[in-house]
Amino acid sequence: MEQNEQPIFGIEKLYVKDLSIEVPNAPEIFLEHDAPQVEIKLNSNGRGVGEGVFEVMLTVTVTATLGEKTVFLVEVGQAGIFRIVNVPDEQVEPLVAVACPNILFPYAREAISDAVTRAGFQPIVLQPVNFEAMYMQRLQEAQAAASTENTLQ
Repeated sequence: MEQNEQPIFGIEKLYVKDLSIEVPNAPEIFLEHDAPQVEIKLNSNGRGVGEGVFEVMLTVTVTATLGEKTVFLVEVGQAGIFRIVNVPDEQVEPLVAVACPNILFPYAREAISDAVTRAGFQPIVLQPVNFEAMYMQRLQEAQAAASTENTLQ
Protein backbone atom coordinates (compact mmCIF):
# COMPACT_ATOMS: atom_id res chain seq x y z
CA MET A 1 0.00 0.00 0.00
CA GLU A 2 1.43 3.36 -0.98
CA GLN A 3 1.62 6.07 1.65
CA ASN A 4 -0.61 8.51 -0.23
CA GLU A 5 -3.49 6.00 -0.41
CA GLN A 6 -5.74 6.76 2.54
CA PRO A 7 -7.88 3.95 3.95
CA ILE A 8 -11.54 4.32 2.98
CA PHE A 9 -14.48 2.87 4.91
CA GLY A 10 -17.79 4.21 3.67
CA ILE A 11 -21.46 3.41 3.51
CA GLU A 12 -22.78 3.21 -0.04
CA LYS A 13 -26.36 2.11 0.75
CA LEU A 14 -28.44 0.85 3.70
CA TYR A 15 -31.60 -1.14 3.00
CA VAL A 16 -34.02 -3.77 4.28
CA LYS A 17 -33.32 -6.88 2.23
CA ASP A 18 -35.88 -9.11 3.95
CA LEU A 19 -38.73 -8.41 6.38
CA SER A 20 -41.43 -10.78 7.55
CA ILE A 21 -43.85 -11.02 10.41
CA GLU A 22 -46.21 -13.83 11.30
CA VAL A 23 -49.01 -13.88 13.85
CA PRO A 24 -50.17 -17.47 13.39
CA ASN A 25 -52.59 -17.60 16.32
CA ALA A 26 -54.45 -14.35 15.65
CA PRO A 27 -57.04 -13.28 16.61
CA GLU A 28 -57.24 -15.57 19.67
CA ILE A 29 -53.73 -14.65 20.82
CA PHE A 30 -54.86 -11.05 21.37
CA LEU A 31 -57.21 -12.27 24.11
CA GLU A 32 -54.26 -13.57 26.18
CA HIS A 33 -53.05 -11.31 28.98
CA ASP A 34 -49.87 -13.11 30.08
CA ALA A 35 -46.48 -11.79 29.01
CA PRO A 36 -44.87 -13.90 26.30
CA GLN A 37 -41.39 -15.39 26.38
CA VAL A 38 -39.20 -13.59 23.84
CA GLU A 39 -36.22 -15.19 22.10
CA ILE A 40 -33.84 -13.15 19.95
CA LYS A 41 -31.36 -14.56 17.43
CA LEU A 42 -28.72 -12.57 15.58
CA ASN A 43 -26.64 -13.51 12.59
CA SER A 44 -24.46 -11.47 10.30
CA ASN A 45 -22.59 -12.30 7.16
CA GLY A 46 -20.73 -10.40 4.51
CA ARG A 47 -19.62 -11.01 0.98
CA GLY A 48 -17.60 -9.19 -1.59
CA VAL A 49 -19.65 -7.82 -4.48
CA GLY A 50 -16.90 -5.96 -6.30
CA GLU A 51 -13.44 -4.51 -5.89
CA GLY A 52 -13.44 -3.09 -2.36
CA VAL A 53 -17.24 -3.34 -2.10
CA PHE A 54 -18.99 -5.59 0.40
CA GLU A 55 -22.60 -6.42 1.18
CA VAL A 56 -23.18 -7.13 4.86
CA MET A 57 -26.50 -8.41 6.15
CA LEU A 58 -27.55 -8.51 9.79
CA THR A 59 -30.46 -10.89 10.36
CA VAL A 60 -32.47 -10.46 13.54
CA THR A 61 -35.18 -12.98 14.41
CA VAL A 62 -37.54 -12.35 17.32
CA THR A 63 -39.91 -15.11 18.42
CA ALA A 64 -42.50 -14.53 21.13
CA THR A 65 -44.25 -17.56 22.61
CA LEU A 66 -46.89 -18.16 25.21
CA GLY A 67 -46.67 -21.76 26.34
CA GLU A 68 -46.77 -23.82 23.14
CA LYS A 69 -48.34 -21.04 21.06
CA THR A 70 -46.37 -18.63 18.92
CA VAL A 71 -47.52 -15.09 19.64
CA PHE A 72 -45.49 -13.60 16.78
CA LEU A 73 -42.38 -14.22 14.75
CA VAL A 74 -40.60 -11.32 13.11
CA GLU A 75 -37.41 -11.41 11.08
CA VAL A 76 -35.52 -8.58 9.43
CA GLY A 77 -32.53 -8.79 7.15
CA GLN A 78 -30.99 -5.31 7.41
CA ALA A 79 -28.29 -4.95 4.80
CA GLY A 80 -25.75 -2.45 3.67
CA ILE A 81 -23.25 -1.96 0.90
CA PHE A 82 -19.91 -0.80 2.26
CA ARG A 83 -16.80 0.44 0.46
CA ILE A 84 -13.56 -0.75 2.08
CA VAL A 85 -10.50 0.36 0.15
CA ASN A 86 -6.80 0.66 1.00
CA VAL A 87 -7.29 -1.29 4.22
CA PRO A 88 -4.84 -4.09 5.09
CA ASP A 89 -6.34 -7.54 4.41
CA GLU A 90 -6.17 -8.58 8.07
CA GLN A 91 -8.38 -5.60 9.01
CA VAL A 92 -11.12 -6.17 6.43
CA GLU A 93 -12.71 -9.15 8.21
CA PRO A 94 -13.11 -7.31 11.55
CA LEU A 95 -14.64 -4.35 9.72
CA VAL A 96 -17.16 -6.63 7.97
CA ALA A 97 -17.87 -8.66 11.14
CA VAL A 98 -17.92 -5.87 13.75
CA ALA A 99 -18.09 -2.33 12.34
CA CYS A 100 -20.71 -3.03 9.67
CA PRO A 101 -23.17 -4.87 11.98
CA ASN A 102 -22.74 -2.04 14.52
CA ILE A 103 -23.91 0.38 11.82
CA LEU A 104 -26.79 -1.87 10.71
CA PHE A 105 -28.12 -2.75 14.18
CA PRO A 106 -30.04 0.48 14.95
CA TYR A 107 -31.87 0.18 11.62
CA ALA A 108 -32.73 -3.48 12.29
CA ARG A 109 -33.90 -2.57 15.80
CA GLU A 110 -36.23 0.09 14.38
CA ALA A 111 -37.62 -2.27 11.71
CA ILE A 112 -38.33 -4.96 14.35
CA SER A 113 -40.04 -2.50 16.69
CA ASP A 114 -42.13 -1.02 13.88
CA ALA A 115 -43.21 -4.42 12.53
CA VAL A 116 -44.21 -5.71 15.98
CA THR A 117 -46.19 -2.53 16.68
CA ARG A 118 -47.97 -2.74 13.32
CA ALA A 119 -48.90 -6.34 14.15
CA GLY A 120 -50.76 -5.06 17.22
CA PHE A 121 -48.26 -5.77 19.99
CA GLN A 122 -46.16 -3.67 22.34
CA PRO A 123 -42.90 -2.70 20.63
CA ILE A 124 -39.84 -4.84 21.19
CA VAL A 125 -36.81 -2.73 22.04
CA LEU A 126 -33.62 -4.69 21.41
CA GLN A 127 -30.78 -4.05 23.83
CA PRO A 128 -27.38 -3.03 22.42
CA VAL A 129 -25.22 -5.87 21.12
CA ASN A 130 -21.46 -6.28 21.46
CA PHE A 131 -20.56 -7.47 17.96
CA GLU A 132 -16.85 -7.41 18.82
CA ALA A 133 -17.40 -9.97 21.59
CA MET A 134 -19.48 -12.12 19.22
CA TYR A 135 -16.70 -11.96 16.62
CA MET A 136 -14.02 -12.86 19.17
CA GLN A 137 -16.12 -15.81 20.38
CA ARG A 138 -16.49 -17.08 16.79
CA LEU A 139 -12.71 -16.81 16.31
CA GLN A 140 -12.05 -18.73 19.54
CA GLU A 141 -14.54 -21.43 18.56
CA ALA A 142 -12.93 -21.76 15.12
CA GLN A 143 -9.46 -22.01 16.69
CA ALA A 144 -10.67 -24.64 19.17
CA ALA A 145 -12.29 -26.65 16.38
CA ALA A 146 -9.09 -26.43 14.29
CA SER A 147 -6.90 -27.56 17.19
CA THR A 148 -9.28 -30.45 17.95
CA GLU A 149 -9.18 -31.48 14.29
CA ASN A 150 -5.37 -31.34 14.25
CA THR A 151 -5.21 -33.45 17.43
CA LEU A 152 -7.45 -36.12 15.89
CA GLN A 153 -5.27 -36.46 12.78
